[in-house]
Amino acid sequence: MDAINLADAKAHLSELVDRVEAGDSIEITRRGKPVARLTAVTRPRKRIDAAQLRSLTATMPPQAEDAANLVRSMRDGDRY
Repeated sequence: MDAINLADAKAHLSELVDRVEAGDSIEITRRGKPVARLTAVTRPRKRIDAAQLRSLTATMPPQAEDAANLVRSMRDGDRY
């Protein structure tokens, strides 16, 4: 966790919020003592609609090769 003094936090609040959104946690200090902490808000997970997922995957064409061979071909083809 990074620490930043209150004056710098006020001057760079937008940047700090961007960092918190990206997963950082930031402690705000006043005269060297921690007074607040910026952390991301936990968002509730959305439930997966199984029927909608089934209908989506039913419309997808089957793959020509299995997953292991696809990953191998992608890995081997991207060597430089």
